[in-house]
Amino acid sequence: MKKTFFLTIVLCLGALVNSTAQKFAGLQKSPTDIVYASPEKNAKPDIKVIYSRPQKKDREIFGKLVPFDKVWRTGADEATEIKLFKDFKMGDTMIKAGTYSLFTIPGKDNWEIILNSDLDSWGAYTYDKTKDAARITVPVTTDQEALEAFSIAFKKVDKGYHMVLGWDTTRVEVPFYN
Repeated sequence: MKKTFFLTIVLCLGALVNSTAQKFAGLQKSPTDIVYASPEKNAKPDIKVIYSRPQKKDREIFGKLVPFDKVWRTGADEATEIKLFKDFKMGDTMIKAGTYSLFTIPGKDNWEIILNSDLDSWGAYTYDKTKDAARITVPVTTDQEALEAFSIAFKKVDKGYHMVLGWDTTRVEVPFYN
């Protein structure tokens, strides 16, 4: 009788623990990533970008999955965020240090790159042009290597960086100068 009572209590407690256990989400379909632009290895960054990396999965990307001439969140899920740790010039526009959403308008030959002051937006659904801090048009190039995942990287150039956006065989370079 005591064994049965004890076993019943243990089973009830086990059920209670399982019913209140934390449920964790599975892996993201478009994993979040962070990329930094730093003047040298292990130095404090000048620029940080947080973005989600959608996958190609045998789909036609630009002009189809990501339409031409429409505002894109530049990745997946939440709009991509870029943090400038110091003032930079993008094109002819001086941009104050701070955090911005990065939107783009992909075109066949050129992309518009947009830094916008509205943060924490899901996708580009609430994009507001009146909150643009800077806008520049840059040319599109192609590469022989097709990238499966949307990717952002920085390359150091004289007086600053080029932020390179790439997916499939499309490449776009965005200049940031001190």
